[in-house]
Amino acid sequence: RFAAVRNRKMRTKQSQKVARRDLDEKLRLSTPDRGLLEDLAVACASDPSPDKTFQYAFALSKSRQESELRYAVTILDSLVKEGYEHQIDCMYGSATALYLLGEFKEARSQCEAILRSKPDSRTAAELHLASIDAVEEEEERRSKQIAIGGSAAVAVLGAAVAI
Repeated sequence: RFAAVRNRKMRTKQSQKVARRDLDEKLRLSTPDRGLLEDLAVACASDPSPDKTFQYAFALSKSRQESELRYAVTILDSLVKEGYEHQIDCMYGSATALYLLGEFKEARSQCEAILRSKPDSRTAAELHLASIDAVEEEEERRSKQIAIGGSAAVAVLGAAVAI
């Protein structure tokens, strides 16, 4: 029974890694170019509407610039609060920007909220798995750093005692 649980965990971890690799590749290929962002910004400024604001913010949510990603999260979250009709899409755009910012726990939370409303959302499920993998990788890296730091402290203490 233990082996079956371990095998299931291994398959889940593997699917998380595959989802993350695939998502990272998709996001790399879907980075908006400056021209598109400028056109959307001008359209949004000249004739502000929730739809144009959404289009601009959603494009920003795939940017590689931190300031644009943070701005996208702010806009998309405010559209949700204002009751914009495409709330799930806003939440997904916000989760994508959070993921690209390295805020994996927040991205995971957004995905979980989406999946509660729309359990069949393949894109949210993929982003959710990738976020889980990223969180686990961060925690693993942190644990290793703590272990290395602890070992170094013990070595220094041992050397000091030996002197």
